[in-house]
Amino acid sequence: MELIGVLVLIISFVFLLLVGVPVAFSIGIASLLTLLVSIDFVPAVTTIAQRLGTGLDSFTLLAIPFFILAGQFMNKGGIATRLIDLAKALVGMLPGGLAYVNVVSAMLFGAISGSAVAATSAIGSFMAPQMKKQGYDPGYSAAINITSSTTGLLIPPSNILIVYSLASGGVSIAALFLAGYIPGALTGLLLMFVAGYIAVRRKYPTDDRVPFREVVRKFGHAFPSLLMIIIVIGGIIAGIFTATEASAIAVLYAFVLAVLVYKEVSFKEIFNVVLDSCNTFAIVALLIGTSLGMSWVMAYENIPQFVTAGLLTLSDNPILILIIINMVLLAVGVFMDMTPAVLIFTPIFLPVAMELGMDPVHFGIMMILNLSVGLCTPPVGTVLFVGCSVAGLSITQLVRPLIPFFLAMVVALALVTYFEQLSLFLPRLFGF
Repeated sequence: MELIGVLVLIISFVFLLLVGVPVAFSIGIASLLTLLVSIDFVPAVTTIAQRLGTGLDSFTLLAIPFFILAGQFMNKGGIATRLIDLAKALVGMLPGGLAYVNVVSAMLFGAISGSAVAATSAIGSFMAPQMKKQGYDPGYSAAINITSSTTGLLIPPSNILIVYSLASGGVSIAALFLAGYIPGALTGLLLMFVAGYIAVRRKYPTDDRVPFREVVRKFGHAFPSLLMIIIVIGGIIAGIFTATEASAIAVLYAFVLAVLVYKEVSFKEIFNVVLDSCNTFAIVALLIGTSLGMSWVMAYENIPQFVTAGLLTLSDNPILILIIINMVLLAVGVFMDMTPAVLIFTPIFLPVAMELGMDPVHFGIMMILNLSVGLCTPPVGTVLFVGCSVAGLSITQLVRPLIPFFLAMVVALALVTYFEQLSLFLPRLFGF
């Protein structure tokens, strides 16, 4: 029965995606068809509807719309300009300085906004014209912007880490937030290494060295934005508030900063900011509801146990099993958006990883980093499409420039996979 359920689930889901059915509806319909293998039509429909509703009935889930709203305020509040100025002062004098500026700015902005798409749009819109003016290849500039924007998904606060916590059955969000810092920074450094190597070979220009007094001034301008990370993460780690409460505080802080301090968002624009946030979360919520319904169906059909037994029968070598899991997730990331991928495949692969002795926090960071690669690849790579739009390039023009940066992300993934301390050092340091 498990094998039949697996086949029905995979075949129906892939077919629906190929004929153009939206991902959320494909997930829901495939779940229903799989459940029909075991029970009658009416109970199956009722069960799927109930699971969609109960999947969204979570206090932890409230953090996502609040962080989305905070990110919208930050995105429209002049944060990107100040972070770019700070990054220029810090690394602009290095060979290919604007490439480093792009990576550092994307890491900082992604961490503040929690959105790779927002980072791609905001940073790319500022950096692409400047890099073109100084003679940088447009494909090189766009490739840096696209890949570096994904680092903000690991560096907290990150909505996708909250989604993973939900899918994994309650892994500590604070531990996940702490675990993301070193892998996120490592990925950014590897991207900078590749960018610098290419810049030196092509003899791209550098900016003049900025006086220390000017660095301090730029830091002062950007500090209020950076302070949000300290308030949110510090409060969660110290136990002052939960992740959900921290998200509400982040909205209040972002509102004050964007509207009252920087004055980049007028009171008339607030309604549109809230509306955009609601539209974004509506899509996310539907994906979460249907994906959690599919996760329940898979558990009902014993699909995770079937996959676990199959993988462990194939080999008991942890290195080989993790390679297989990563290869599957890399393939999944090419065709599926990150949120449903995390919700669907966490219940499948997490039991396998735990059977191998892998910490759930470590597995979560590995999974998010893996699926971040998929955001930069067609046909559903949202960050790739936004980056192409910002740069005014086609996807075919970006394939070759992206390859060395993809390899850097894969190297980061391999290091994070097999060196658990990269993920677990900070959580253990703080007692998680």
